[in-house]
Amino acid sequence: MKLLHGFDSSAGYGGGFLSIGNFDGVHRGHQQMVACLTRHARERRVPAVVFTFDPHPIELLRPEQAPPALTSFDQKAELLEQAGVDFLIVYPTDLRLLNLSARDFFDSVVLGEFSACGMVEGPNFYFGHDREGTVQSLEAFCGLTKLELDIVPPVYVGTRMVSSSVIRELLIDGEIEEAAGLLGRNYRLRGRVARGSERGRLIGFPTANLSHVVTLLPKDGVYAAVAHFDGGPRVAAVNLGPNPTFGEHRRKLEAHLLDFDGDLYGQPVEIEFVRRIRDTQPFSNAEALRQQLDQDIAAIRAVVRLPGNR
Repeated sequence: MKLLHGFDSSAGYGGGFLSIGNFDGVHRGHQQMVACLTRHARERRVPAVVFTFDPHPIELLRPEQAPPALTSFDQKAELLEQAGVDFLIVYPTDLRLLNLSARDFFDSVVLGEFSACGMVEGPNFYFGHDREGTVQSLEAFCGLTKLELDIVPPVYVGTRMVSSSVIRELLIDGEIEEAAGLLGRNYRLRGRVARGSERGRLIGFPTANLSHVVTLLPKDGVYAAVAHFDGGPRVAAVNLGPNPTFGEHRRKLEAHLLDFDGDLYGQPVEIEFVRRIRDTQPFSNAEALRQQLDQDIAAIRAVVRLPGNR
């Protein structure tokens, strides 16, 4: 996949099949859209092109309402590449673009910049100033200009329609496995290991403290997880939240990597959440906490098994 920041008509994406959107989470609904996009592109022997925005338009227009992201930009790009996208065009969002009317956006971007031969969108697609353009508008514009248009129906898991907002709600509620069902994979977040208080090491459970996390943190609690890094993957016990036993009230993300003894300071680590084990809770002393951690790790070993881990 070729990644471009802004337009470059000489790059080879012209005349392709195009999807426009934020694609946050690249969930099962997005995956169905991209599968449709790549099928059309392969049949026509043209590029499969995704056009997205960075930052999300709402961060410029109504920053106080901007939801936390489900994927970092790098994660999104990797997932779209794995799905078969040929070109990912990331537009540095500005007010000039956001102030275009729906028809001007279609004419200048879809026709002008991309010379698209067709489009694939979901049923809740909006475009143009104040989101005035709808799927019905797009159908009309494509009909007038002879562009092929495929509107992909929503995806349901049980009675839930798959959407980024529903996935956020599930993660905030700690419903990790339900969120994974809508994502089509376990939820992952990335950070960099920073130095902490090192209390975990003193009670026999050294932890990697993750900082620089730019995506949504699930509900506080203890989780069965997998830590992915240069020496991984490793089964991990993850504690998300404060440490009330030691009077610490700042929210932290700490991962104890099972059967691992090494220095991860400064290294990037990706945490893959598998199952929520319990709530965060205070203990009367360090020994009571240590005993509970022994029970947590036994439960986590039963849930997550990787080659090379006991």
